[in-house]
Amino acid sequence: MFDFERPTSGTRALLVRIDFGEGEMDSRLDELRELAVSAGATVLGTLSGRRAKPDPAFFAGRGKVDEIAEQCRATNADLVLFDHPLTGVQQRNLEQALQCRVLDRVGLILDIFAQRARSAEGKLQVELAQLKHLSTRLVGGWTHLERQKGGIGLRGGPGETQLEVDRRLITQRIKRLNVQLVKLTRTRQTQSRTRARAQVRTVALVGYTNAGKSTLFNQLTRAQLYAADQLFATLDTTLRRLPIPGAQKLVLSDTVGFIRDLPHDLVVAFRATLSEAAEADLLLHVIDASNPQRDEQIDAVNQVLDEIGAGGRQELRILNKIDRTGLPPGIERDGYGKIRTVRLSALTGEGCADLRAALAEIFPSSPEISGQEAEPFQEGRNDDSESSLSESL
Repeated sequence: MFDFERPTSGTRALLVRIDFGEGEMDSRLDELRELAVSAGATVLGTLSGRRAKPDPAFFAGRGKVDEIAEQCRATNADLVLFDHPLTGVQQRNLEQALQCRVLDRVGLILDIFAQRARSAEGKLQVELAQLKHLSTRLVGGWTHLERQKGGIGLRGGPGETQLEVDRRLITQRIKRLNVQLVKLTRTRQTQSRTRARAQVRTVALVGYTNAGKSTLFNQLTRAQLYAADQLFATLDTTLRRLPIPGAQKLVLSDTVGFIRDLPHDLVVAFRATLSEAAEADLLLHVIDASNPQRDEQIDAVNQVLDEIGAGGRQELRILNKIDRTGLPPGIERDGYGKIRTVRLSALTGEGCADLRAALAEIFPSSPEISGQEAEPFQEGRNDDSESSLSESL
């Protein structure tokens, strides 16, 4: 095996998706394209294939790798994005064979999060997820890690290889980041207890990325959060008062969007941030009603909610983007008269009055609560059933 230093840059990308019998090839490639564009890449083409199981050495098999290499030369691509998780060995072998940078789905999502993180907490969480991801691919990853550093004052220690130095440094940094995040978690818990004492109800927006959560947040609270038609437009959790006549005191939180195959390390790192959803009195599950893959997206969101311990929380589904579907705004109830879904357009505001009415019905004010003086709440960013849905659509 020839020596090869891993490329550190590349934005002209080819997209690769291998079908192992799951189907949904077109939709998965479309989502990978959106991820690539969100990361700043220029997509030059896509390649797909079928296999019974991943190849241990190259994931896609030698024949498909040759095809990818030929396409790289023809298009002058310097980046290949796989819509799959790759092992360190597979990633190294692919980069050696293709002579360009190779990134898997996990690395791509982590790169987007690294670009979008703005708060100190968000940056810590992303760095922690990146280091955990890197720590699993040091062995057999890159050839330079097998070399002994030379030079006075540059050695790792008697008999210590560069691989061992890297592993030790990463472990130490992970420990420091965990300590800092524990402190931030305590701060969040203190804020949560303050809201509980003030008898403030918390409502958390959750949903698939680009479902329109931030747009709905702005529509309901008159805030000016950044909202764009792109994946993971916002990462940092933001809290705002949600004054609704006839309702208890409410606070609305906007959380990071979810996606299929969200990296586990990222979920773990963002657990403190996602605790806003796990501890909320009500989850507003925002669904893109115009997306043909909405049922799969609902399943992906529910999977992450279960992972963070929010699966049993009271939930109200929001069918967003009805302006693209022709659905009328309104409220849907189950056989017992309980509100289960609200249809609206966060972009135009159509149906938002129905959502406010639904929240007033779910959290009606009472003399005991309305007659008490609540402690002040500091607004701002916090730095430190599927079948029934298908019938509706």
